[in-house]
Amino acid sequence: MALVLKDRVKTTTTTTGTGTITLGSAATTFQSFSVIGDGQQTYYVISDATDFEVGQGTFTLSGTTLSRTQVFESSNSDALVNFAAGTKDVIVGYPSTATAGGVPNCDNSSIGTDLSGFSTFQAALQSGVTGGALFGNNNTNGIVSTYSLLATSGATGNYGGVLAPNGDIHFVPFNVPVGQKINTLTGVVSTYSLVYTTGDAYSGGVLASNGDIHFVPYNANRGQKVNASGVVSTYSLVYTVGGGYIGGVLAPNGDIHFVPYGANRGQKVSAAGVVSTYSLVYTTGGAYIGGVLAPNGDIHFVPSIANRGQKISAAGVVSTYSLVYTVVAAYAGGVLAPNGDIHFILSNANRGQKVSITGVVSTYSLIYTAGAYSGGVLAPNGDIHFVPFAAERGQKISASGVVSTYSLVYTTGPGASNGGVLAPNGDIHFIPAHSFGQKISTNPGQPLGLGVCLSSFLNKF
Repeated sequence: MALVLKDRVKTTTTTTGTGTITLGSAATTFQSFSVIGDGQQTYYVISDATDFEVGQGTFTLSGTTLSRTQVFESSNSDALVNFAAGTKDVIVGYPSTATAGGVPNCDNSSIGTDLSGFSTFQAALQSGVTGGALFGNNNTNGIVSTYSLLATSGATGNYGGVLAPNGDIHFVPFNVPVGQKINTLTGVVSTYSLVYTTGDAYSGGVLASNGDIHFVPYNANRGQKVNASGVVSTYSLVYTVGGGYIGGVLAPNGDIHFVPYGANRGQKVSAAGVVSTYSLVYTTGGAYIGGVLAPNGDIHFVPSIANRGQKISAAGVVSTYSLVYTVVAAYAGGVLAPNGDIHFILSNANRGQKVSITGVVSTYSLIYTAGAYSGGVLAPNGDIHFVPFAAERGQKISASGVVSTYSLVYTTGPGASNGGVLAPNGDIHFIPAHSFGQKISTNPGQPLGLGVCLSSFLNKF
């Protein structure tokens, strides 16, 4: 079951009440709901001369019906509307909870491409919402658990993960010679064959606008991707070097930027599959590790060895900026907070560091620094969770800036996890480097609402 949107879909219904509606034929010059596909979900708007309802439902071809699974906004205090007799218009719409840049799918391509949508998300988080269609129940019980893998490596098996449109989380193969994924709804772990494998091959991944998952080349001499149907293929790169790139970012225009680690130039893949490179202002071995898409469209590279920040604008202009704190292997991955701050996730750093939406760089104190973290995830309630690498406890920072820690089920040092992914049900999966997957449930018992899974390139490292 996927979320499908189509243009110019409009019909009518005479169904009354609050239940599933029966759809009529398409309006003149419009398409019918059949283009959505049997059993697929879509956004809908139902309205008459008095009432309206905006939500998400499932289209069923048999009987030509549309369920009303989740209401985002309505004239009945945002609850299901008890429609009276008469004809109602039914269209496929695009609710304000889904920002521009693509259907919300946790690929980080939406937040940052539309300031109005970002502001809506920001305001909802800061309003203290603890229930309803947008945020589920938003609690922070923090239920931590582990699960077994099918393919493991004694060294670093996987390096980063990507949430696919169907809800599967793909682990990015570093030393594991097969692809591996977990179905976040059923918990079933499975593997699939790759076209190309080599030691220390890929590090991080990006979900493209067409649904393809691109693995970011580290030692690999070619790009590799998995499409939405599970077909694996490779493509040529312009520039390859050992330890070239770590992590990637999907730009607003559909380009995928590989973040330079040992590479002395930037490299990107366009939505049309064209690979190209561009010059950087600052390069050094082991310079950057992961990237974040800012609300204004700038892509920030997260400093590892680098002693300055570096970013590339939506127009392709590369520039640098000063940091407050630098140390060797300082940070590993970054997260975009609800207020627009970009947090660099500590690796060897003894303090947090962030860049505001206006470009102001600042630091903050941490509770635990004895072990390293590797990537981060924005939870539905606005907390940023640091992904434990050698750390023996979880650590997070709230939307209000409060830092706290929590116990883990599984720890190993160094190298427990490499990056994290927010699943549609609110679970945060730490990407396993060794034998066990580990996750923390931040939203137990509640499906994740629209617009909340737009965590920022945490799952690309």
